Amino acid sequence: MGTRPPAWVREACADYTRRFGSRLKLTLVEIEPGPRSAGQSPRKAIDAEARKLLTALRPDEWVVALDEHGTQMSTRELADWLDGRMREGRDLAFLIGGPDGFAAEVLERSDVSLSLSRLTLPHALVRVVLAEQLYRAMSILNHHPYHRD
Repeated sequence: MGTRPPAWVREACADYTRRFGSRLKLTLVEIEPGPRSAGQSPRKAIDAEARKLLTALRPDEWVVALDEHGTQMSTRELADWLDGRMREGRDLAFLIGGPDGFAAEVLERSDVSLSLSRLTLPHALVRVVLAEQLYRAMSILNHHPYHRD
């Protein structure tokens, strides 16, 4: 979700995507945020974002809403969780919401809500942290020395 991210975000995500190689296919789908006006309620924007997100999802996808109020996992727990999802054979869709969060319908469609931190992170940084953590989790699953406990 969001407008065109800074070059460092695109470069970092591209770097992790290359590192996955054939072990994990990562596809980025950017959805424009809903229009916001100063002094106006963000409800219209949140609803517009929800319609776009829900339309972009396929019925069989396992949906993960990245939300600061979601479940937190350690990197090893994320690796185990990812391994379980990969064994199920369903595609995963990680959703990064707009600046005002997700509409209730998006959270209802989500199979899980995941928090990368108790901190509120900018959306561009969430994209990079998610890519790095997925790479780190895959490294654990593939017994690659990238992750150190």
